[in-house]
Order: sequence, then structure tokens, then C-alpha cells
Amino acid sequence: MTSEAKRFTGSFAPRSREDWVGAATKALKTVPFDRLKTTTLDGIVIEPIYDGSEAPVALGSRPAGRAWTVMARCDIPGNKTANAQILEDLEGGASGLDLVGAESPNAAGFGLTISCEGCVTNLLAGVHLDLIPIRVDGGRRTAEIAGLIAGLAAKQGKSVDLALIQDPIGELAATGKLAAKAEDAIAAAAATASTLAGTVLEADGRVWHGAGASEAQELAGLIATATTYLRALEAAGLDLGVAVERVGFTAVADQNQFRTIAKLRALTLLWARVQEACGLAAKPPRIHAETARRMMAKRDPNTNMLRTTVATFAAGVAGAASVTVLPYTAAIGLPDAFARRVARNTQSILIEESNLHRVADPAAGSGLVDTETRTLAELAWDLFRSIEAEGGMLAALRSGTFHAAVTATAKKRIEAIAKRREPVTGVSEFPNVAETAPAVMSIDRPKARTAETVEHVAAFVPHALADAYESLRDRADAAGIRPKIFLANLGRIAAFTARATWAKNFFEAGGIEAVTNDGFASLDEMVAAFAASGARAAIICSSDAVYAEQAVDAAVALKRAGASPLFLAGKPVDADARAAQIAAGVETFVHVGVDVVATLAETLDRLGA
Repeated sequence: MTSEAKRFTGSFAPRSREDWVGAATKALKTVPFDRLKTTTLDGIVIEPIYDGSEAPVALGSRPAGRAWTVMARCDIPGNKTANAQILEDLEGGASGLDLVGAESPNAAGFGLTISCEGCVTNLLAGVHLDLIPIRVDGGRRTAEIAGLIAGLAAKQGKSVDLALIQDPIGELAATGKLAAKAEDAIAAAAATASTLAGTVLEADGRVWHGAGASEAQELAGLIATATTYLRALEAAGLDLGVAVERVGFTAVADQNQFRTIAKLRALTLLWARVQEACGLAAKPPRIHAETARRMMAKRDPNTNMLRTTVATFAAGVAGAASVTVLPYTAAIGLPDAFARRVARNTQSILIEESNLHRVADPAAGSGLVDTETRTLAELAWDLFRSIEAEGGMLAALRSGTFHAAVTATAKKRIEAIAKRREPVTGVSEFPNVAETAPAVMSIDRPKARTAETVEHVAAFVPHALADAYESLRDRADAAGIRPKIFLANLGRIAAFTARATWAKNFFEAGGIEAVTNDGFASLDEMVAAFAASGARAAIICSSDAVYAEQAVDAAVALKRAGASPLFLAGKPVDADARAAQIAAGVETFVHVGVDVVATLAETLDRLGA
């Protein structure tokens, strides 16, 4: 700790861990302290309080003061249209280009259509190739496209910084097929190292993350893939010390800020360990981070800006060399110029205004981040060793073991989302049934070139966190007349507000409009309001104390008025109360912990949607 830091911290009275635990326990009152602990899908227990390190060790792979490259994703079919957007991106703050071809597994149905020298000339007209780093993500055509770009640069008498996103393992996993035997495709990609400089093989975590992998599984997939590529480069005649520099990493940054920071820091530790096992002095990995596609919501897409900002912050803090931010409308269609501008500016503000790049690995020394970094690295290393014991990443794909492991993790996450233990802001939490969708580009999807399939495995199918809720919203929207539920608020506003607000969010997450109010002076007034609402369903909302006095009578009155289905917000206080409320007509109790998706689906069935 520096003398300045000691002088600052010395102005506060020292506090021990016991002091903090005591303060938290006092604030929790009757709630046990251990209730603050959470467990990740990797089984890592996240403690509520950690001790920081007095001697932090920086793990970030980007030195202090060097800003990451602000990559602009270029995926617009039609090279002249794409060129106009590229020039706007570069003039608006982008410092690199992420070219995504139509044949890339990451094209999301769109992508650049590059088939000849003229295509590249039109696409990159006006671009200073010697100043702009370029990622080429064209699936099996990556080397071909990169060759065309290198040729254009040579004609202009310029050099160009190219990173080839050649990832046959990722392509096989994402699509379930390859046009060549995987070993042959990897060898062909490795052979490009003799003709093209820079990264020629990329271990890409997007396929694992998109399919629902945990952090440790994504890391294990990355390291197992990179190790396979390292061996292929050595077999192609490269010295291992050189081969290490020809392998790059694409990792995913998502809405979990601290976990993303820990994951990227763990990747640095893991790659160092691989190099040490090869007898090499460890060099930091070149990590490109892309914000997670699975976290992008179609509904209330403005909330995607919140998620991508957190993800970009985490990637920048963790030392990513370059970052691609998916535009906030990426889940709806092909993003327009405004959405792409927001994506650029997200990075520009963090660099130019927040100066996020000035400190190397600012998370170093954090008890939470350091502990999770080490634990993730250990878990991922064990998973990597299991993959190696099976024969490597290709063997694990062909046997289906890695696919089964990721699928099992994804199922747990889906269950947590269905019960709202893992919230999706704007979708499962704070939904907006009156939203209007933002604009996207109206461009036909390109036809990617097809190729004969030589190899098959089980594909890692991507799915968004919001999928289940958005399917329900689609059902409700398609009903013609929006389904409604009447909030039968009992007692004073202070008594029903908490549960009424919770119930409104609960049902509107499925597209069922909640008709709310400020309570009623009598049951007759409540029944009249229900009749006038146009709703068929109703939910009784208030405190347990009010339920004891009014819930039964309210349920009887609503049932007589035709409320069906009839819900009550909260758990009955005991078996007698439950029996009485059911006898009065309450059909379902909704509360924290119920399967929200299943309940909403059943409700839509009952309402004819």
C-alpha cells in the first residue's frame, strides 16, 4: 500500500471482519446471515463479506494507460451500404473493425457478402487499412476473405493488422457440422500462419456461452480449444513460442460484472499455466471480448443498454485488448445507425470520460474478485484436464460429453429464470406491456454459401435468457385483445402496495395487463370495478393481517362476479387460512419461488390466449 493510500485509510478507525459481520447481522434482524450467501452454477459460494488483499497482483493482459480497441461490428449485407456504416463508425469513434461474414456462425442471420476482390474494394473504400485493426470472422471463408483484404492493402502499398477468427472447433460445435474432417480443417487454418501475420486461430467462447455454459465451462472450452490449435500450429512447423502468439481468444462479457471480471482474469491464469506446461515463459493472452448475445432481450430492448454497459465496463477493467458491443436492438433484427452509435459511444464514454483504461487491473486486491478468479481457474483447469483425458476438445464434442454438461447447466439457469431467482430486467422484472419496438434496418437476409457436410456432432444451440417470457408475450400479443387481470387491492395503500406491485410485474411478464387501483371502500365497489375492468382473472393483494380479515369475503364476492381464474398474492400464513381461502374460491397462490413461466402459461391457456 502506498504512503498516500495509508494516509487516506488511516483517517478511518480500523474495522475487523467480525465488526462487519456484526453490523450486517444487526441490520438483518431475524434473517440468518448465511441467507446473504449465493451459489453460482459452478458451485462457487459467493460470500457476503470478503477480506481484501494488502498486496494485490495485477492479472490484466492490457497495460495501464493503453485503451482497448473499440471494435465496430460490421454485418450489413450489401458492401456499399456496409461501407457507409463503416465510415460512420470510424468517424464516430471506432478504432477497429469486426467484419462478420454471412458464413460465420456468429452472423445471426445477416453478415457481409464478400465473394471477390471488388467486394472488398467496395466494402473498405475510404478506410486507412494501415491504421485500423481488423477482425475477420467469416466462418470457413475467413482465410479467403483475409487474403482479399491483405491483397487490397498490398495494392495500396500498406500493411494491415488482421486477426483471423478461424475456429473450426467452434464452427463444428455451433452448427453441428463441418465441410471437412475437423483435424483437416484445423490443419488448413494453421497453414495460413505461413502466409498471413497476426492471429490465425481463435478459441471462441461465444458458442459455449450462447448455449448456456457456466463460466468454468466456457473457460475450459476456451483453453481446450486453444491447446488443440497450439498443437496444430506446432505440427505446421511453428516454434511453440511463436505459435502461442498466433492463437487468440474471444471471451464473452455479460451482465454479471464481477463474474465477468473474474472470468477474464482467470483466462489469463489458465493460459499462463498452459504455456508453463509447454516450457515457455508465460505471455498474456490477447483477449477480445464481445458483449453477450444471450442476455439481449427483444422486449423492452432499451434495457439492453444497461446490460451492455455493465459488460463493457467489466471487459475493460479485466484487460480485454479489444471489445465489440452488440447494438441494443441486435435481438430484434439488423441494428440501424443509431443503435450502432450507442454501441460505439458506450465504449468511448468509458474510455474518454471515465478513463477506465488508466489503471491496470483495478479489481486486483478485491477479496471477491481475487477469490472468484482463483476458484474459477481451478475449476476450469479440472474440466480442461477431463477434456484432455478424453482425448481433447474434438473427442469431447464427438462423444457428446461436453454438450451434455453444458446442456445440464443451461437447464438449471432456465429453471432459475423461470422462478425469477435470476432476473431479466425489462422482461421478467419491470416489464412494459405498452412498449413500442425501436427501428431496425429493413434488409433482406443474405444467402450464405452452403458446403457439403463431412462431419456431424450435436450442435450447441444458442438461447436467450428471456426466451421463455418472450414466448409468453408473443402469445399474449397474438390474442387480439390483450389478456387482463384485475388487482383486487384490499385495505389501505400501505398494506397492499408491495404485493400489488409484485403481482403486476408477475403477470405483465407474460403479457397479461394488470388493471390496478388505489383500493376500495367496500366489497361492492371492488366488484363493480372488476366488472368494469374487462378482465376475467383477478388477484387479491394485501398484507397477511388484512387477508385474515377480508380475503375470504373478497374471494367469495369476486367468484360470484365471475372472476376466473382467481389468485391470491402471497403464501397463506397456515393450513387453516389456506383451506378457508381455497374454499372461498382462490385457485392459485402466487409468491416468491413459484414457477412463474408455468403459472403464466397456464393462465394464458385459461384466458384463451
